[in-house]
Amino acid sequence: MTFSKIPAAAALVLAVFALSACGNTIRGIGKDTANTVDATQAAGKSVEKAAN
Repeated sequence: MTFSKIPAAAALVLAVFALSACGNTIRGIGKDTANTVDATQAAGKSVEKAAN
């Protein structure tokens, strides 16, 4: 590998790592959102039971 190709290869590796980190973050946000919806629904059911 020539010296001119090393920076390009390093940039490609860094881009792959950055994109994989973004994918994990987006997946985590989706799970957090789902958990928030579930908790809100459970709280609403608890309030409904208490009101009856």
